[in-house]
Amino acid sequence: MKKTALIMAGGRGERFWPRSRKNLPKQFLSLTEDGKTMIQLSVERLLPIVEIEDIYVATNRDYLTLVKEQLPELPEENIFCEPVGRNTAPCIALSLAHISKKYDDAVMMVLPSDHLVKYSSLYLTTLQDACEVAEEGPNLVTIGITPDYPETGYGYIKFVNKLDKSKGRAFPVESFAEKPDLEKAKEYLASDDYLWNSGMFLWKISTILSCYQEFLPEIYQGMEKIRNAVGTDAENAVLDEVFPKLPSISIDYGIMERADNIYTIPGTFGWDDVGSWLALERIKRSNEFGNIVDGNIVTIDTKNCIIQGTDKLIATVGLEDLVIVDTKDATLICDRDHTADIKKVLENLKICNRNEYL
Repeated sequence: MKKTALIMAGGRGERFWPRSRKNLPKQFLSLTEDGKTMIQLSVERLLPIVEIEDIYVATNRDYLTLVKEQLPELPEENIFCEPVGRNTAPCIALSLAHISKKYDDAVMMVLPSDHLVKYSSLYLTTLQDACEVAEEGPNLVTIGITPDYPETGYGYIKFVNKLDKSKGRAFPVESFAEKPDLEKAKEYLASDDYLWNSGMFLWKISTILSCYQEFLPEIYQGMEKIRNAVGTDAENAVLDEVFPKLPSISIDYGIMERADNIYTIPGTFGWDDVGSWLALERIKRSNEFGNIVDGNIVTIDTKNCIIQGTDKLIATVGLEDLVIVDTKDATLICDRDHTADIKKVLENLKICNRNEYL
């Protein structure tokens, strides 16, 4: 069966402020030594198993130019632009409106654009295994990540820790769990029955369409209106009229937590969701003092710091456990233990109408 891939690239990446901004969010930044952006790497990883003509990007209308610039090989008609952000269930529905018109049925992978993968061959093997499970029946498949520490920033998947022999490497999913506190995360880690929810999903188009029809009928009806208008002169007008009225709900809440036949395949391919500046410790090498520096940096008696600059000289003396990020018009200085609070800076800027810094 034909394999297709949808890469979701509409997020704002607020925890990577001040480099990630409204006009250049995280997925369009380069955080690796090869200089490639995260969305470029997301597409490149898939090419051994998915043809470029069958890779699609769902993004905000504001980012159309960025997607075209960074992915010039991607057919422009494969870029689906949301007029407004309405969460993942409407986003995927918009993409289905286009893809289902192209193919009667196909396997569809739904993947984030702002995650990194260390072992691409293992990643592709996992996706191929998941495609087989999705193809053989009305199965919804998610890729779970085997946890190696008690992370409180991820949702979790509780699975039946017994292989279904008819489903290869896939385990039945029992339930989904919200982001836990530290004690609960420790329990999850110790139990061996939980995986991190990576936000990667696979299914047949026919399977997910049936789920929308059953669990999210309002979105399904809106999707049908958009689908009927695809390729006509009324396409943009219908999209602008219908899409903003769709319920804002995630695919997790709307379908995955309500449907049957849900399976997960554990992933051990060096996954990182690059959720905050601290992720650079997992991506880049630190120097002998535990610092991760990039730019014109001089450090004196500075330990365990992340310092990101450009051409301007940044000199630090006697610092420890800080994150310092300098851009043309904004500088972040943050204690390592408070990187989750960076969003509060943006909230404050919004309240003060200082939108030029968002």
